[in-house]
Amino acid sequence: MARLTDIHLAAWRGLLNAHAAAVREINRRLQEEGGLPLESYDVLLELYEAPERRLRLRELGERVVLTRSGISRLVTRLEQDGLVRRGSVPTDARGVYAELTGEGETAFRRTWPLYARGIDAVFAGRMSEEEAGVLADLLGRVRGDSR
Repeated sequence: MARLTDIHLAAWRGLLNAHAAAVREINRRLQEEGGLPLESYDVLLELYEAPERRLRLRELGERVVLTRSGISRLVTRLEQDGLVRRGSVPTDARGVYAELTGEGETAFRRTWPLYARGIDAVFAGRMSEEEAGVLADLLGRVRGDSR
């Protein structure tokens, strides 16, 4: 069994609470300024960075940490808004992908400055570059990144 100390548990609770508070505040700011909801932006970001601006729904769900039904509902909403389109995977009869549309890319680009301001105000602006580097390193170790 791991040696959990009070400080380890406090760090864990702090991580969870800080994440929830930051996401809630950034999402509030995005909504106030007319941007996309954060979870929608995250989906468009993943699609924007993907080869051919498309990903299988399963892979997209893993990248944005949503359940299969959660990603399906979100992609349906984004599709209704014209921001993504679904397609069939030619090599897999059951496979479905989501692809970023031109309108989706425009919405993604329009939201980025709002998102960046939120990240700066709620997160980055509250620490030095050195502290951010330490935090990034620690979180990388938690994720299992090798260094």
